[in-house]
Amino acid sequence: MSQTSHDSYWQAPYALAPINATVTVPGSKSMTNRALILAALASKPSILHGALRSRDTTLMVDALRALGVTATMDPESTHPANTTITITPPAALHGGEIECGLAGTVMRFMPPVAALANGTVFFNGDEYASNRPMSGTFAGLQALGIEVAGTRLPFQIRGAGDVAGGQVVIDASASSQFVSGLLLAAPRFRTGITVRHEGAQLPSMPHIEMTVDMLRKAGVRVDTSIEHQWTVFPAEIPGRQWSIEPDCSNATPFLAAAAVTGGTIRIRHWPIETTQAGDAIRGILTAMGCSVELIRTGASYDLEVTGPAGGALRGINIDMSDIGELAPTVAALAALAHSESRITGIAHLRGHETDRLAALSRELGNIGGHCEQLGDGLRILPARLHGGRWSTYADHRMATAGAILGLVVPGIAVENIETTAKTLPDFAAMWERMLEGGQHS
Repeated sequence: MSQTSHDSYWQAPYALAPINATVTVPGSKSMTNRALILAALASKPSILHGALRSRDTTLMVDALRALGVTATMDPESTHPANTTITITPPAALHGGEIECGLAGTVMRFMPPVAALANGTVFFNGDEYASNRPMSGTFAGLQALGIEVAGTRLPFQIRGAGDVAGGQVVIDASASSQFVSGLLLAAPRFRTGITVRHEGAQLPSMPHIEMTVDMLRKAGVRVDTSIEHQWTVFPAEIPGRQWSIEPDCSNATPFLAAAAVTGGTIRIRHWPIETTQAGDAIRGILTAMGCSVELIRTGASYDLEVTGPAGGALRGINIDMSDIGELAPTVAALAALAHSESRITGIAHLRGHETDRLAALSRELGNIGGHCEQLGDGLRILPARLHGGRWSTYADHRMATAGAILGLVVPGIAVENIETTAKTLPDFAAMWERMLEGGQHS
């Protein structure tokens, strides 16, 4: 498994006592990038409030700009939780060059948009990005008669300014983003689209549900009456105001801090009804022995988690096929639990920013943990952990997993903590402020 070379190591802070703090997390990356696509394909300008400003969302904004979309960010907003983005769609999209970085949403959501452009769109990305699966996206586009040159990054989409639409059958078992990308652009196809998944287990269903929910909020008709099939009808997308929820998945490392230290963490403005996969952390932490409570504060709710005394967590047996993005956080918790854990349904994580199953197994082993790979997951046994270097493989969730472990294992040095900027800028400073206690945002 290749590792991005990086000589910088961050000494993960060690908690000398239970952590008690209130934290405000920035907006959801998944919601921000979906809203950006829908805004770019709308007939009038749209405004995103509370949008995340991170590497992944900046790459999406730049990708849309490359095709002729005008995007402006509120110059007075310096905190990513308070960014306002105004999107003005062009009369017609044109060809250009798109940098994907490691962002799955950019490399899988933008190709169907590029098919609507007049001209060729060139896609490139970070070195490891060429390993990320793209087959479902390409199969769907080619079934619609769209010309694709290449089988992985870098590749080209030859847009004709118009897409007829129709019915496609794809295998989305490697990524739910294959489905979401096609659905998001489909209102602009002449006849819309029907996407059917045929293949192994479809992962991360909450992300497809988020896509469908946001399409409907944008006034688009979507039929989901047949399992594993989605029909989006052609429609004009009106400009609108989007309010982006706080990112529940990015909140999970902070909640884990309460779990492993026996402290209390309160996350501000937790969404009560949400399609975010990260909301599942409430049930996971409860099962592992934490007290979890939603507390009404005025017109919104806060989520408060208190860890068991001494951080004495129970192991967990859980299928995470729908919520794989939480697996690194849960693996870190499991490595500190006093009984065995089995995390299954996450074979698709081998195709994420890195092979997360191999990375977690290797890094936990390097600090004394007992973690073995299963066919579709991990088996983690209690073990006495020790300090050491924690490699991140340019993966933001590997970095936050190392930070969690460092709270109770002295001497954890996390490589390239700056990789967290992919979805959570300023993570290290937020983490250190959390240890100081009190409220911060």
